[in-house]
Amino acid sequence: MSWFIRKEKGISTPTEMKREAPDGLWYQCSNCKKISATREHKLNAYTCIHCNYHEKIGSEAYFELLFDDNEFEELNSELTSGDPLKFTDTKPYPGRVQATMAKTGLKDAVRTSHGKMNGSPIVIAAMDFNFIGGSMGSVVGEKIARAITYSLEHKIPFLMISKSGGARMMEAGFSLMQMAKTSARLAQLLEAKIPYISMLTDPTTGGVTASYAMLGDFNISEPGALIGFAGPRVIRETIGKDLPKDFQSAEFVLEHGFLDFIVDRKDLKDKLTSLLTMLR
Repeated sequence: MSWFIRKEKGISTPTEMKREAPDGLWYQCSNCKKISATREHKLNAYTCIHCNYHEKIGSEAYFELLFDDNEFEELNSELTSGDPLKFTDTKPYPGRVQATMAKTGLKDAVRTSHGKMNGSPIVIAAMDFNFIGGSMGSVVGEKIARAITYSLEHKIPFLMISKSGGARMMEAGFSLMQMAKTSARLAQLLEAKIPYISMLTDPTTGGVTASYAMLGDFNISEPGALIGFAGPRVIRETIGKDLPKDFQSAEFVLEHGFLDFIVDRKDLKDKLTSLLTMLR
């Protein structure tokens, strides 16, 4: 005998009486598709509690994870892109920049700040992929160069967190010039014996990989990050051969000597502190 028998059929609940979960309460991993509480996902440094997939995050999250009590002072926050080439594709470049600024709340594809990490001063530059694919334009190069100058003047370590599709095509040669500018400034950091740690996250490609992202005293990465210059399809068509399994993954790049180590984001702050302590 059942405990409950529905005597009326077709019972429906009015829309105004339905209860729904608030938006943003749950997080579904894009890798394993399993669900966890958004709060738990954030406390786990934005990594999946089931498969440890590292979700793509931007400068705001990295600053929160690394700076003590999320306290920092941003450098050159008002710099924005010009339009030196009067570039237009599907829309004028200034319009694209303004639309992206309104959508993301960012001024450009990198933010630079200084503060303390486990009690020690540090300068951090973190890229944002949401801003035109994290592309490297004049503002990105200038902000990184000025952040390095701040490190030089105050003799404190510099951490670069790269996440980029490469050079910004709307600025053409002006974008490519940032490779030389940032590399030259990093050479000054080397001469001054001030530590530079380059962290490559998913994805780090193109001119960024070919310049400041690979010039660290230590080059490190997050698990599973895509790291390379050209895309796999372009390379495959160029050399006419199939590529190895997991080609351009952080693990593959580490195995072939282009990285010093891979660090889980949950351990990042402590690992960086230990590394910088050894370099003093």
